[in-house]
Amino acid sequence: MTESKTEFRFVKPGEVRVRFAPSPTGFLHLGLARTALVNYIFARKNEGKFILRIEDTDIERSKEVFEKDILEGLKWLGIKWDEGPDIGGNYGPYRQSQRRAIYKKYLEKLLKEGKAYYCFCSKEELEAERQYQMSIGQPPHYSGRCASLSKEEVKRRLSEGKPSVIRFRMPSRKVVFNDLIRGGVEFDTSLIGDIVIAKDLDNPLYNFSVVVDDFEMKISHVIRGEDHISNTPKQILIQEALGFSHPAYAHLPLILGPDRTKLSKRHGAVAIAEYRKEGYLPQALINFMAFLGWNPGTEREIYSLNSLIKDFSLDRIQKSGAVFNIKRLDFLNGFYIRQTPVEKLTELCIPYLVEEKLIEPVWNSEKLYVEGYKIVATGETISFNYLTKIVSIYRERLKKLSEIVELTDFFFKEKLDYEKQLLKWREMSEREIKYALARAEKQLSRIEEENWDREKLQEILVREAEKVAEKLKREGRGYLLWPVRVALTGKATSASPFEVAEVLGKEKTLRRLRQAIEMI
Repeated sequence: MTESKTEFRFVKPGEVRVRFAPSPTGFLHLGLARTALVNYIFARKNEGKFILRIEDTDIERSKEVFEKDILEGLKWLGIKWDEGPDIGGNYGPYRQSQRRAIYKKYLEKLLKEGKAYYCFCSKEELEAERQYQMSIGQPPHYSGRCASLSKEEVKRRLSEGKPSVIRFRMPSRKVVFNDLIRGGVEFDTSLIGDIVIAKDLDNPLYNFSVVVDDFEMKISHVIRGEDHISNTPKQILIQEALGFSHPAYAHLPLILGPDRTKLSKRHGAVAIAEYRKEGYLPQALINFMAFLGWNPGTEREIYSLNSLIKDFSLDRIQKSGAVFNIKRLDFLNGFYIRQTPVEKLTELCIPYLVEEKLIEPVWNSEKLYVEGYKIVATGETISFNYLTKIVSIYRERLKKLSEIVELTDFFFKEKLDYEKQLLKWREMSEREIKYALARAEKQLSRIEEENWDREKLQEILVREAEKVAEKLKREGRGYLLWPVRVALTGKATSASPFEVAEVLGKEKTLRRLRQAIEMI
């Protein structure tokens, strides 16, 4: 058995061309998005081109809705391609379903040169062969029973309409190549057998079509997931059979769940569109995905897309699996939420409040723009500034935009619904709760509307809280501040009563205090 070491041509930075080539058979998920991100960063860092190619030869499973989701997801993340199905380029078409004539030309070349052949073995025959090989301790592979059929016999069977596939005549040797992440990788192709590369001349399969596309599109580097590494020796040998040059290869580590099994939905991983729907920001996902298998070699954890392009390198990508940690993603998302200007953050939060029917937009007479918003429960019209005040006092608490609903829904209700027991702070009796709320209501009612702000409210309520604690012979301001905060929000946790009362305004604040007193 011979051994060959695959040499890759030297590529100057400006000549770098990488591709992201998803199959539109499902939604854009985290693993695919991570692969797209690394390719994009590598291209930008090396002043190269990032190509989007849609591998849709699986006609039955490929759907337009999935392709649309992939393109929209990449755009939302800020990953922009230089060539692709929607913008064209010099090496199109960029959908495999539109490249069949190109594949046919190269399939005919392999068949003519005897490097590929028609196989007429049935599924039943192949399965029997597979089971026999396994029973005697051999790895299952095609034995090559059709490899020596004469041209006349092949022609006869094809004319009779015998079911067939096209197999590549796999050279029996060791293939050694240098992976830019893993170093030297070796495969013994005698264990693989002759592989199927097409159903027929018009329907090529993955390992063949990807080789043709990468050559025709002048791809210099193939950066993809570790699950494709076993395809690399097959593709290298097909490249050699066709006289193609070899791109350089880099295989990213798999993304694992916390239990170190393959990442799945049960670990919290969902489609990129779902992360977007839940209220994750694209900056957070970019930062999070970059660290799935890579680290900068420093303590730095926060990276924008531009800073990643500057600092990212393949030689700092680990070989072992990258562990997915949803808490880490939540932390990063909370960080980026806090960095978002409050006006922009409010714009991002409003759709969640509208979807939950807490508010609805009020359009101008021509329905050209939104003039304001209406609280659905009360019919009260509120301004964008009012919503901005609400978002501003909860920005520090948000981990996801969708949480704005649960955190702030009390602002948009006529009357709160909560158990009166929630008003109790420590060992307070109902009489003491009522006393504290009445004291707060009395003091707040004396504040003039023009003085109704957080500083004044805090001054009055803190002073009164100390008096209540002294009267009850207790220590702590919570004997007034806790029941007041619950009365205003109906929640066990929330922003401070000063912040909430400022936004609610004097009338609503006093009304909710009275409602709480009546409940007791």
